[in-house]
Parts: sequence; structure tokens; C-alpha cells
Amino acid sequence: MRIRAAIAVPAASAATAVLLLTAPQSQAATDHARPVRCAEKALTVRAKAVAGDPTVVRMSVTNRGTRACVVDRVPTVTFGDLDGAALPTPQGGTGDHRLAAGRTAYADVRTIGDPADPEARRVETVTVAASAAHWGRSFTAARLGTGKQVLVWEPVTTWWQPTAAAADRAIGLS
Repeated sequence: MRIRAAIAVPAASAATAVLLLTAPQSQAATDHARPVRCAEKALTVRAKAVAGDPTVVRMSVTNRGTRACVVDRVPTVTFGDLDGAALPTPQGGTGDHRLAAGRTAYADVRTIGDPADPEARRVETVTVAASAAHWGRSFTAARLGTGKQVLVWEPVTTWWQPTAAAADRAIGLS
């Protein structure tokens, strides 16, 4: 085992060096210029229910850092102690969303399609994270403006959008 490790490490290092030295200059520059994942501590996450429609919560994330970074294309929205998260609309939510320094992105989540639905669950908190790897920020129903509880059944969330109006259009508010 020791012999293989002694051979494998220098061989892997040599292979990596060859790849780096043979990569085209343009590719090397592009990889270097890519924004890194946003650190959670550099982000401010906000959420508030839409006035007159407590089934829709508007969310935002602001990059307080000095450089552009990326968050997940779709926010991670979870509900109290229920399993699962809101599904992206449209589907295909994997990927990144670039967030320039000092800029804000917006998304909406529809917590329930029909508030009279007998399948509705009730939770006291909603947690919003800009990326699945983040802990996120929890908001009580009272702080969101939905009353004592948030009704939940088959929730959907938009991708991050450049404006609040774009997020509203994506969820079907305007």
C-alpha cells in the first residue's frame, strides 16, 4: 500500500501540472474570472408576504460583499418541521445565479394553491436560503405577515430574478 501511495501522489501531481500547462490561455483566464460561491455571512436574506395575498411570500438576497459571487439559481425554501422544500417553477432549477457586489436578487414562493384545501399543513416558520448549502434565515408567520401560521401544500418558488416585478410575473401575480 505504501508503495502505491508513494507512486500515485507524484504521478497525480505530474498529470495535474501537464493539464495546467497545456490548457489554452483563454480557458485558464475564464476559469479564474468565475465568481465563487457566496459566503452566507456576506448575504442578507429578507422575506415578507404579499399584502392581501398571504399565500405568496416575496424574498430577496443581497450580496454585501465586495466581489460578485454565485448562489443557487433557485432559493431553498423550507416550512417549519415539514420535510422537503418548495419546488422550482419553471422546472430545471439547478445551476447558479450570479450576484454582483451590492446587488439584490428577488424570488417569490407560493405556499399553497388553494387556502381552503383540506390537505393544507400549517407551520409557524418559513426558512429561506440563497443556496442549499446555507443554513438560511427563518421567519415566523407573524414576521412574514401571514398571521399566526403559514398554510402550506405543494409550494413552488421562482428562480432568482433581477427585479421584484419579474419574480411576481414568474409566480403569476401580474
